[in-house]
Amino acid sequence: MAGYVEQKEDVIRRLRRIEGQVRGVQRMVAEDVYCIDVLTQVSAINAALQSCAVTLLDEHLDCCVTEAIAQGGDRARVKVGEASRAIARLIRA
Repeated sequence: MAGYVEQKEDVIRRLRRIEGQVRGVQRMVAEDVYCIDVLTQVSAINAALQSCAVTLLDEHLDCCVTEAIAQGGDRARVKVGEASRAIARLIRA
């Protein structure tokens, strides 16, 4: 089961909002809107995606990683490694 199951509807709602923002930026580009205005919206989309990613990461740490650590052994090391790599990807993004 996914760690974000309790937040699933919220995550879906946020992703739909982001999808709408992306469509809005597409329209802006099609309509030759001023560059800075488009870039402002792109920045807002990036922030929204980062926020969504942090929510998913929090849920993963709270559920999947915590459960694996409680069980111990190799599974715990694998889950902590996955979380560490996910954090590294978010930092680079």
